[in-house]
Amino acid sequence: MELIIKEKISADHLLYVSLKYTKTCDVIINLLLRWKIMIELGMDYLVEKAKKQKKWKPIPNAPRAKLIQLKEVFANNKEISDALKLYELFRDIEQLDKVRENEFRKGVNLKVTYKGQTININLEKLKEYAATLERFISALK
Repeated sequence: MELIIKEKISADHLLYVSLKYTKTCDVIINLLLRWKIMIELGMDYLVEKAKKQKKWKPIPNAPRAKLIQLKEVFANNKEISDALKLYELFRDIEQLDKVRENEFRKGVNLKVTYKGQTININLEKLKEYAATLERFISALK
């Protein structure tokens, strides 16, 4: 749990300090990657929790298989399933087509094409993601 909190603190610094002053898409990408690491740590924590509750079937240590099984085990927990959906986007962020808009300005925007949709990742969207991940961490505790 400590590692998850440390990652969250680093991500919060990127969101509230670094992004505020630099306003670049590189900071947005780094923030999304930091959140990805945080969710992965949370997923490991959830696996341990599911094993203790005898809900976990042994699987190969493949990230995608782990993700699918976690979605099934925690399907009734909205906070966890929302975070796992975000994780799928964050996991693929480096390989996706990206368009940078308004860098170094107030309306910095990263347009990402994901599953045939264009997602505008701007400051408002990042705050929504932060709120979702905050609820995820609360659910883990």
